[in-house]
Amino acid sequence: MGLSWQQGPLAAGSIGHFLTPEPLPERLLFAEPLRRRMRVQFNDAWIADSENVILFHEPGRYPVAYFPREDVAEQALVPSGKVTRHKDLGDTAWYAVHAGERTTERAAWEFTAPPVYAAELQGRIAFAWRAMDAFYEEDERILGHAADPYHRIDIRNTSRTLEVRLDDSVIARSEHPMVLFESGFAPRWYVPRADVDETKLSPVEGQTFCPYKGLCDYYDIGDASRAAWSYRNAYREVDRISDLVSFEPDQVEVYLDGTRLHLEPGQNVVPHGVDRGLDASEAKGR
Repeated sequence: MGLSWQQGPLAAGSIGHFLTPEPLPERLLFAEPLRRRMRVQFNDAWIADSENVILFHEPGRYPVAYFPREDVAEQALVPSGKVTRHKDLGDTAWYAVHAGERTTERAAWEFTAPPVYAAELQGRIAFAWRAMDAFYEEDERILGHAADPYHRIDIRNTSRTLEVRLDDSVIARSEHPMVLFESGFAPRWYVPRADVDETKLSPVEGQTFCPYKGLCDYYDIGDASRAAWSYRNAYREVDRISDLVSFEPDQVEVYLDGTRLHLEPGQNVVPHGVDRGLDASEAKGR
């Protein structure tokens, strides 16, 4: 998603390319000031609070927030003695995080001697997302990973005709679907439920979670597993797709103005990041 994730400009599977006379390095790292106040909560204590956070992007990873050590509670970090090595930035020291009666091992890290070109990460601490209770920008909780300022969603009305078929059955037909454009992904088409034969949708157990859209429910259609999905209560930023249904073009036949759509390369969501996977449990309490 965004700058370095999925098919973003710095991702290994980028859909575009930089127009330069010489090839760029295989891996491009990018760091920038977040310019937002960010806080970390652990065991009911604020263990980090900073307006000087650096957001670090590397290929195939979610963006990670790095806090100046002086903005981290003095007693919160307990050296673990564990050192690993980052392929670009060198030795990485790991810490347990401690507050009150609670301690979590390998919950924070720092680059102990980054190369000169990455000197702005020197003396900064990152926290494992799932090991913390919550991350906040000002007083609003941020879910999934540090917000990527390059991730964008645009939703548009259209008068094009979308039809969904499986074998000889029409599952949906709409002359007013919505199209969702999301950074790093091909367009996704959403259909009002009034235009869907819901008798053909079989709800399945298990939800997934998108930090930008919310909790997602899935449906089987005949033998086609998880062939449709819906954000029943999408986040307010994207509430135009709330309770609409979208269909997977590699599971069922999806036609746009008579032309069949196919799953584009890189369209599948990769749910893992630098230190965790995205799952629905984190979003339940939003």
